[in-house]
Formats: sequence, structure tokens, C-alpha cells
Amino acid sequence: MGQSSFTLRVLCVVRSIPVGRVSTYGDVAKLAGRPRAARAIGNIMRNCSDQSVPCHRVIAAGGQLGGFRNGRWIKHSLLLAEGLSVRRGRLHNFPSIRWDGKNSHNTTEPV
Repeated sequence: MGQSSFTLRVLCVVRSIPVGRVSTYGDVAKLAGRPRAARAIGNIMRNCSDQSVPCHRVIAAGGQLGGFRNGRWIKHSLLLAEGLSVRRGRLHNFPSIRWDGKNSHNTTEPV
């Protein structure tokens, strides 16, 4: 069965999140055109097996890691590998690494 146009938009948005940056489920929902669909984003991320989609860069509100298909520890490790710091299940300096779809060319400047 094919993917819905919304799912395809979500996957495109998530592929656009730069290395070393993160977006919340709500951010991705808004960028995909359905701002109230944060829970649906979680379901899409959980069911995504496409390695080209960096699902680990999609996190819960407030910088919490949220879930991950391959386990929270893997998500934690992937984020660490991108140079991000995780403390007590939250991303350190979350506001400065949050990506909202703007400034995708610059991965070090706060959004």
C-alpha cells in the first residue's frame, strides 16, 4: 500500500532537518501542513523503516527525547554522534538547536 500525501510531506520535512539540529513532533506537523497532528507524526516516525529519514532528530516538546523505533538508547546515541548533549532524557541547549524549517543552511546559529 502507498503512503498518504501527508506521510510523504512528513518524511520530506524530517529529511530536511540538518545534522546537529532537532525538531519537535509539533514542529514537523506544522511544517507538513497539519499543525495539530503531532501525535500522527509520532506514529509515522515509529512506523518508518526508511534509513534515509533521520527519525532520531524528531523529539518531544521541551527537548525531551521521546520515543524511537529502535529504542531510546539508540536515539540518544545517534544524537550524541551528531554532537548534541543529552542530560536526564533532555537535549541540552534545546532552544539553540531547535530547527523550525528556517535557516536550514546554517546548522550552528540558533533559530
